Amino acid sequence: MPLQRLESVFYAPSPLGGRGVFTAAPIPEGAIIEICPVIVMPREHLKYLDETGLYDYYFLWGEEDEECAVALGYGSLYNHSYEPNAMYLPDFMGSTLLFTALKDIEAGTEITVNYNGDPEDDEEVWFMAGRDR
Repeated sequence: MPLQRLESVFYAPSPLGGRGVFTAAPIPEGAIIEICPVIVMPREHLKYLDETGLYDYYFLWGEEDEECAVALGYGSLYNHSYEPNAMYLPDFMGSTLLFTALKDIEAGTEITVNYNGDPEDDEEVWFMAGRDR
């Protein structure tokens, strides 16, 4: 069976808020950190998800954001940063999210991604509206 998550990756309380994903060992740039299966749902289900504790944990899904998805594994626990050390790539056909290292990540470091999908996208994310960065 192919590697689906680095053994050194774990979740723990995060100084960024709630829980986050960390590494106990160095991760080299370009390494696959985790492959997360996702549960895909029709976009119409967003109105229900928005009324639950899953509100901050789902992804818009599909080429046109016509669906939504909840990531399994640690996929929904990676915290946001405008200076991320990792990124995620959706595989719409395979129903997975691939998390990879954008740069070398030192042991003990929290692994972060840009929630806008593009590591360089500095557009304000929903939960930061009105806050200082």
